[in-house]
Amino acid sequence: MAKIPEAQNRLFKNVFICKECKSKQKSDSQRILKGRVKCRKCGRNAFRPIKKK
Repeated sequence: MAKIPEAQNRLFKNVFICKECKSKQKSDSQRILKGRVKCRKCGRNAFRPIKKK
């Protein structure tokens, strides 16, 4: 199965997972690194990038 670059970008680019409640959030990586983004569910600002399976 061929990988479509547009679909890969939509699913994995700028998508982060909250380390506490495991919810997804799309945001710029620089904002995540500076701590400007808070989780919508729990309010924490600890995120990790989404894993490609």
